Amino acid sequence: MNADLFGAPAVPGLVRLPGFALAEEAALIEAARGLATVSPFRVMLTPRGGKMSAAMTSCGAAGWVSDRRGYRYTPRDPLTGQPWPAMPALFSNLAARAAEAAGFTGFAPDVCLVNQYGPGAKMALHQDRDEADFTAPIVSVSLGLPAVFLWGGMQRTGPIAKIPLASGDVVAWGGAERLYFHGIAPLKPGHHPHLGPLRLNLTFRRAF
Repeated sequence: MNADLFGAPAVPGLVRLPGFALAEEAALIEAARGLATVSPFRVMLTPRGGKMSAAMTSCGAAGWVSDRRGYRYTPRDPLTGQPWPAMPALFSNLAARAAEAAGFTGFAPDVCLVNQYGPGAKMALHQDRDEADFTAPIVSVSLGLPAVFLWGGMQRTGPIAKIPLASGDVVAWGGAERLYFHGIAPLKPGHHPHLGPLRLNLTFRRAF
């Protein structure tokens, strides 16, 4: 995928859908808050013992966790001991439609990672490689405060594109670019009508 849609500037390997989820913004935020009442947001540790700056939860067939044992998907939330909450149809339908618009047909996510960013929170450059099958794309939905998405290549070092994202924007990548490094620059302070000083990110994947 080498071109953005809706007239946005092209970024090799990434498809950007500006405002694709904006009409559903309030409903998506409400659904994410509902999920967090079942599996609360938490700040996880990296395998080396460092703290991540974004808080996380999950929904769907499994949830993504990180601790000193490593990165992995688990069928139960280790914080509650219960299965992760089911993925709302609102989420899965949006992800499928966005993937289709980005050129990835037949995408049916089985997990959604929900990241919550406060001012200064970030996501270091990383690859999404804990899934069993890399043929499915990644679909990422931004809600709340604007952010800067960092988009690299197959190596951690090298040129990094900085892509501004507003609430309701969606980015998707897959195919030959499925394992490209990406991240989020430190979030700048601000205020969003529905989320106040926060940003939420919904990341849809096929984990199994």
